[in-house]
Amino acid sequence: MIGGAAATLRDELIGLGGVVERNVYLTRRYIWWDVAFMVWTIANTLTIVFIAKGIEATGGSIDVNRTTTQLLIGAVVWAYLGILFEFMTETVAWERWEGTIEYTFMAPLSRAMHLAGQGVFAISYGLLRAVFLFTVCALFFDLSMPDANFLAAFLVLAVASISFIGIGVMTSVLPLISPEKGTQLGFVAQGTLLVVSGVYYPVEVLPQWMQWIAKFSPATYALEGAREAILDGAPLSAMWDEIWPLLVIGAISIPLGLWVFHRGELYAKRHGKLKRSG
Repeated sequence: MIGGAAATLRDELIGLGGVVERNVYLTRRYIWWDVAFMVWTIANTLTIVFIAKGIEATGGSIDVNRTTTQLLIGAVVWAYLGILFEFMTETVAWERWEGTIEYTFMAPLSRAMHLAGQGVFAISYGLLRAVFLFTVCALFFDLSMPDANFLAAFLVLAVASISFIGIGVMTSVLPLISPEKGTQLGFVAQGTLLVVSGVYYPVEVLPQWMQWIAKFSPATYALEGAREAILDGAPLSAMWDEIWPLLVIGAISIPLGLWVFHRGELYAKRHGKLKRSG
């Protein structure tokens, strides 16, 4: 019995590794598109961070270095969230483009491991991009961060990734059940997180009902934790108020996301939507 369970787990992990490896090959195949998108992301982030410089130029009395760093953290976390949603939401679209969706769904691999493989690759790739983006923009503006605890900020973002992936799995079902508009709806969900999570402004400036919604967004806690670590040098032990909500949201969103995807998969198979591209 134990030997059988170990063999099953081994097969599942091999399958998970296969999903990650396939995404590596897909990314390599379209690497120049990724380079182009990275240039766009850098340009977009610089545009946002220039808000602080604009305030300074008009005579606003702010700590420009701190405000610039706050905006940069928000922009980088937003870009990171975007790449996770892109890989998770477009899972089905990629399979349709490659003509492999039916083969993948019939593969001897549990759906949990299939989606976990997508998530592991998205997190790994997204964290590398986030570090690169932050470094480039910080050097561009010559920002001073003498107290920054980058390791704590990185770990907070890694913990938040669990919750992000859970939500990403839920949105990945949208193009499965709606080939015509599903992907766009996934980005609507991403934009909703942007509005309520305080990416570019404090959550406190939002109306009370939006502040209430922000409490359920993992991006809210990821941003608060990253800013505390980088701006104030807070250690990970001092950020339990941000860590525990992320763990709770992750513990709920992962199984809920798997259940939602399972229901969407059954619907798509029943209505012949797997091979449809529109």
